Amino acid sequence: MQTRIEKDLLGEQPVPEQAWYGIQTQRAQQNFTITGVPISHFPELINALAMVKAAAARANRDLGQLEPHKAEAINASCADIMNGALHDQFVVDLIQGGAGTSTNMNANEVIANLALTKLGHARGEYKQLHPNNDVNRSQSTNDAYPTAARLAIVFAAQPLKQAIAGLQQSLAAKAGEFAHILKMGRTQLQDAVPMTLGQEFEAFAVNLGEEEARIDDACRLLCEVNLGGTAIGTGINAHPDYAALAVNHLAEVSGQPVSLAHNLVEATSDMGAFVTFSSVLKRLAVKLSKLSNDLRLLSSGPRTGLGEIQLPAMQPGSSIMPGKVNPVIPEAMNQTAFQVIGADMAVTLAAEAGQLQLNAMEPLIIYNLLNSSRMLGEAIRMLDTRCVRGIMANEAQCAAHLHNSIGIITALVPHIGYDNASRIANQALMSGATVAELVRQEQLLSEEQLAAVLSPASMVAPCVA
Repeated sequence: MQTRIEKDLLGEQPVPEQAWYGIQTQRAQQNFTITGVPISHFPELINALAMVKAAAARANRDLGQLEPHKAEAINASCADIMNGALHDQFVVDLIQGGAGTSTNMNANEVIANLALTKLGHARGEYKQLHPNNDVNRSQSTNDAYPTAARLAIVFAAQPLKQAIAGLQQSLAAKAGEFAHILKMGRTQLQDAVPMTLGQEFEAFAVNLGEEEARIDDACRLLCEVNLGGTAIGTGINAHPDYAALAVNHLAEVSGQPVSLAHNLVEATSDMGAFVTFSSVLKRLAVKLSKLSNDLRLLSSGPRTGLGEIQLPAMQPGSSIMPGKVNPVIPEAMNQTAFQVIGADMAVTLAAEAGQLQLNAMEPLIIYNLLNSSRMLGEAIRMLDTRCVRGIMANEAQCAAHLHNSIGIITALVPHIGYDNASRIANQALMSGATVAELVRQEQLLSEEQLAAVLSPASMVAPCVA
């Protein structure tokens, strides 16, 4: 294998000639083999890094801090990367020491080498265009990396929102399809009062629909960046006008409403927006897990459980029990939710671990937020397309449960009084007779009155005695 020799603070190393990265990226590869997940696993992060570097080059060019030909080469190289070029050269592990320096240098080196070739030079000829002096000019890992990370999370949130909207629409469609089906509602797994299966699914849809707005709120917080703060927020080694100019260019390149933080020292160490976004993902995960639990309960059986709905059969459920079909899709959604909930704790601890003017644990935060966003999006699409859209109602089972339930006695309280209703409920429980049969026996209501009170319209909506 042909190599080229590159040099850094610690000495020289041979780097594969075909590699677009350089010595610092290679050292990071050697040091960090923790997750096996490289930056290239998240193209959103690569594209965001390229956007930050392009914005920085433009601002430095405008301020006379970077020669126009270098800025043009860097900008063109960033555009290539944003269009998908050389993503496989972003090789460092997402989890790394150094507060993201390895990720930042991976970007600096790839962009520098690509820009060198555009200028007619060989990879590694850093005297012509340098990863640190030129690509990283007016920047530090401490402002470039978190700025790119914030953008990457905003980008990752968009397909997640689309997945949520798709599942919400499917649940709403089922609500309409099941609007006429009476069933028994339950609290604490005990019979409560009647409702329709449509009302149950409509509640699922409304509950989930709230989450898109929460994601938007969290993304707005992430769009406040510290680019230009350099090492700790004081702006050392950057032109006084660089920060505002770079952020304006970043808004143009990214298409996102990024703005410069009011206090760059505070913004460099603060992880509050990341914690907020993580909590939004956790909230969504909790709701999705509860939805999956409900689908599993409502479909339990098929003959000895609730059995009020039937989930689409996706695969045989047992290697020993013939005919068994398991709710594998909701189960997978549950497990995804548990992972996201656990990741939120990791993000919380990492955010708390910041010290003084920096948080060195940012790589763990970024890894978990990007990974959780992707996992949730994929799991939601799975739940939507491979489960919810194919759910069927078991109308006969819903009717049987409703007819046999003591819970319908609640509808009679305004008409026969609480004491009579309690006595009838107890007799029904002890004798096995239905509530309607006992009311008829005691002639507490006429047949017409009983039919009116127990009509679908009366039982699932507010009524006046």
